[in-house]
Amino acid sequence: MTTSVVLITGALTGIGRATALAYAEEGARIVVSGRNQEAGDALAAELREKGAADAVFVCVDVRKEDDVKAAVDLAVARFGRLDIAINNAGKDGVGPITAVTPESYADLFDTNVLGVLLSLKHEFRVMEAQGKGSIVNISSIFGHVGFPAGASVYAGSKHAVEGITKSVALEGAAKGVRVNAIAPGPIETAMFDRVAGTAEGRNQFIGMIPQKRAGTPEETANLIVFIASDKAPYVTGEIVTIDGGFAAG
Repeated sequence: MTTSVVLITGALTGIGRATALAYAEEGARIVVSGRNQEAGDALAAELREKGAADAVFVCVDVRKEDDVKAAVDLAVARFGRLDIAINNAGKDGVGPITAVTPESYADLFDTNVLGVLLSLKHEFRVMEAQGKGSIVNISSIFGHVGFPAGASVYAGSKHAVEGITKSVALEGAAKGVRVNAIAPGPIETAMFDRVAGTAEGRNQFIGMIPQKRAGTPEETANLIVFIASDKAPYVTGEIVTIDGGFAAG
């Protein structure tokens, strides 16, 4: 069991939800965030039922610094500190390069890149003062490989997340703050279904994975929990891939 204080952004679905449930089973104290208050309150209640020492939801748009700061400050006010932060909030987007507009670029980058930067800013602020903390950003295999599927803007945003992760890890290394990223491949989430588009597209993706299956949110959550924990104290500045061998090829 753990009494860690954990903050998870984008916690209402997919990998974020699975991670919140994994921490609940460990007895953590959890702040979950997202953009739907009713669904968030229901998730917090479920987490408490599943074993969380305490859990609370806060409505957050990670593109807005006041929202991000309020979530971090809530964790500290309610629990006294912030041990672990999982920056999972993000959005997908596919389309040919000829269809990119300044508006479509900004819409995706504001969530995937600015949202991570603002989250890191305030999480790091607290953890630096504590002298200890662990942050995990959620990237993607598109963060370190290209892909000919209209993923130019999305891939660019995740490349940015990985560069930010490495740089902030160097800033935190001597201050007790570890920063890593997890880079999932195809995972059984609504996002994967949207990116694949059709049953044919899905089968095409699966066919490219050496293990011939998509991963699960629970498998990804287990890796996140390990990387963020004190069982991995010498791991910082790393991008850890979980993709069934996809990127290795």
